[in-house]
Amino acid sequence: MSAFDTTLSNLGINRTTTPPVSTAAGGQSLGQNDFLKLMTAQLKNQDPFAPVDNTQMVAQMAQFSSLAGITEMSTTLKGIADKLGGTSTADALAYVGHTVLTEGATAFGRASGGIAGAVELDGDTTSLNVSISAADGTVLKNVQLGAHAKGTVEFDWDGKTDAGTDAGPGPFTVTAIAGKDNVAVTSRTLVWAPVSSVTIPATGPAQLSLPGIGTIPVTAVRQVG
Repeated sequence: MSAFDTTLSNLGINRTTTPPVSTAAGGQSLGQNDFLKLMTAQLKNQDPFAPVDNTQMVAQMAQFSSLAGITEMSTTLKGIADKLGGTSTADALAYVGHTVLTEGATAFGRASGGIAGAVELDGDTTSLNVSISAADGTVLKNVQLGAHAKGTVEFDWDGKTDAGTDAGPGPFTVTAIAGKDNVAVTSRTLVWAPVSSVTIPATGPAQLSLPGIGTIPVTAVRQVG
């Protein structure tokens, strides 16, 4: 039991089992002012033949100082969080009309043909293959990217099939197979998609609507084009 708990116990208060009482203002009854009142009451009612030990007094004052610091820090952090939340909302609204790179398997062709994207690797690979298929599942192109270190590997497809014909505008399905010495390496594909709309919920991050992918939180955006 800490020195502060001992002080409360001596005054008939069990901090560990008695829930804090809410005041009319919605605060906790054991705040900084109450701490000082309890300490003052302890000093007034101490046994003159057995005064409070100096070590205990120092420990209690240290706890009071820590409580004050934590309260101030909490207020500061809340202010920062509110500010960042407002900035994120403004940034989210600016995404409309832009394209973003995010995790997904469906991609639409560029005006110039083909698609660009990336693969996130959770480990080093000796082989990495990106397969691009039509909506009906027909494989149009296999892009061999070879060996790569852990991280993000970009790819760019010109829109031509393995047979050399134009694959059209899509949509296309993108999959990746990564391995190291015949052992699979976890990976995920990243595709570019236009932002059609933004939803800002009461709580949590803003949500972006992407054709072919669905709704994603703004925190899932890897890059903005």
